[in-house]
Amino acid sequence: MTARHFLLFLAVLASTAATQTATAGTDPERPNIIVIVSDDQGYADVGFNGSKQIPTPNIDRIAKGGTIFSNGYVTYPVCGPSRAGLLTGRYQDRFGFGRNPTIDPTEPSAGLPVEEDQISELLKTVGYTNMAVGKWHMGIREEYHPLNQGYDRWFGFLSGGHRYFPEEYIYDSIEEVDTSWGWYKTRLQHNRERVDIDQYLTDELSDRAVEFVAEEHDGPFFLYLAYNAPHAPLQATEEYLERFQHIKNEKRRTYAAMVSAMDDGIGAVLDKLDERGLTDNTLVFFLSDNGGPEQKNASDNGPLREGKGSLYEGGIRVPFAVRWPARIPANQIYESPIISLDILGTIAAVTGIKTHSDRPLDGVNLLPYLRGENTGVPHDQLFWRKFDKDERAVRQANVKLTMGIKDTGSQLFEVETDIGETSDFARDNKDTVKMLEDAHRQWEAEMIDPAFPGLGTWRLER
Repeated sequence: MTARHFLLFLAVLASTAATQTATAGTDPERPNIIVIVSDDQGYADVGFNGSKQIPTPNIDRIAKGGTIFSNGYVTYPVCGPSRAGLLTGRYQDRFGFGRNPTIDPTEPSAGLPVEEDQISELLKTVGYTNMAVGKWHMGIREEYHPLNQGYDRWFGFLSGGHRYFPEEYIYDSIEEVDTSWGWYKTRLQHNRERVDIDQYLTDELSDRAVEFVAEEHDGPFFLYLAYNAPHAPLQATEEYLERFQHIKNEKRRTYAAMVSAMDDGIGAVLDKLDERGLTDNTLVFFLSDNGGPEQKNASDNGPLREGKGSLYEGGIRVPFAVRWPARIPANQIYESPIISLDILGTIAAVTGIKTHSDRPLDGVNLLPYLRGENTGVPHDQLFWRKFDKDERAVRQANVKLTMGIKDTGSQLFEVETDIGETSDFARDNKDTVKMLEDAHRQWEAEMIDPAFPGLGTWRLER
């Protein structure tokens, strides 16, 4: 082992142990809470991560008004499992959400188990009014419906993808779908009623979110604004396309227009907070559900390796920021690794909600770290698993181990200085590799196999 690699090994072993249940250090509070999720957005496609081609002034308002997570991760490199982890604050493999679920309406197991507590359900116990807007993807059957999972209001679509132009919505329900991928063409739901819209989908979702903030300004509220933009299909209106005439690549131009539409909508939500005097006491998170599929939607993951679907950084490290002017200092970058599980970990600590002892959160309260009250690291280790591909990863301190990706065996990267994962140090650091393999094996022993068939198993998904 070289001197450099020995230091690398020591850095792993010396990772600061941090409590997994850090509290806010104050009596419970009741801030308004907004979680905004984009879909398949590239790591480099926000201004706060350096984008010059696609302006995102409103997403950047969140980042500049609070904290950028330069090492912000999600729990899975595709949307369904990633969102399941976010909404529960628990690794989704603990409850069998280890793949994108089938949309087959006859499959009873295809959804987030109702026994798991979601952010919305927990916040209901302390008096919050909740709304989900946009993409659900946590199950299409009635038992999984947002209104049965702690939300007071719901507007959007239950499946994992959708067309953007309302004239294409020809089905009243998924049960009526008779063509492959036809579930992208269902009419939207307002609560449990099918409704028609007459504008671009992203604009409609944004308008519904703004309406909710305007109507619920008197009490603590939770808004889960789950966009499907800029997920395929690549569709944008001329209004947004005209902003990017300088982009010659048609796919990239349309993708940019879709991001810009979403950014406008986020700006409208933030403006409404300002108008109602709610900005200071509203906790706002923004993140993408996974990395961008660069070839499919022309997204840009910048220096990160690969993209959506991969356990390399491009699939799981995402644009991620938080703002809460009353409690979180502005204009800061937090560099220690954090993960989407910490959204609920933070919310739980701040609001004082109680979680079940037999289903403890994997996320932690980030507030003490962002306020400089805890100088340790939020997590000793972070873990990932792609069950169907037999691929795994673990990050500890400045190093990351990947296992089984495309039959490569175990690879060790120093991701703090090698963000593109170009230099594999596994051969010269066998002790470190074994330690991380053992840690992942111990973590995986607590996980279960996927509980439902995956996307593509139903005949209309092919």
